Order: sequence, then structure tokens, then C-alpha cells
Amino acid sequence: MVTKITWQKAGHVTEPGRYMFRFGWLNVAAEDLAIWEQFPDATFTLVQMPAGAADGMEEFHLGAFEVPAHPLPDRQ
Repeated sequence: MVTKITWQKAGHVTEPGRYMFRFGWLNVAAEDLAIWEQFPDATFTLVQMPAGAADGMEEFHLGAFEVPAHPLPDRQ
């Protein structure tokens, strides 16, 4: 099963780093944030990293992304 995440689901994070979510740890790089800043509706594929987290939680980074053909209207 391929799991995807949007910037909205990631809580609109603004800094690179390691964030805890209900599915495990998510590592967000500066390059990922640059894509979300340019394309706020982009959806990234979650890529599971090899086991090794000391706390036993799964760890992910952002992989390939998709930009919707028709961006969603502003959500204000």
C-alpha cells in the first residue's frame, strides 16, 4: 500500500526536521518544504526508512510528489 501526505496533513510544517505523527516519525528536508511552498497542494509519497529508531516507531521521508492538474481553491 502506498501512503501519501499533503502539507495540510503534515500540519503546514515550516522548518526541516523530524516530526512525530500517528504513523511514526516523518523526516522533512528543506527541499521538500520548498516544493510545498511553491505547490501547496502537492502530495508526497511516504517512503519507509530502514528500521533502527530507538523508540520502535517507524520512520519515513518524503519521496516522489504529484502536483494536482487543477489546484484546489484557497482555504481561508
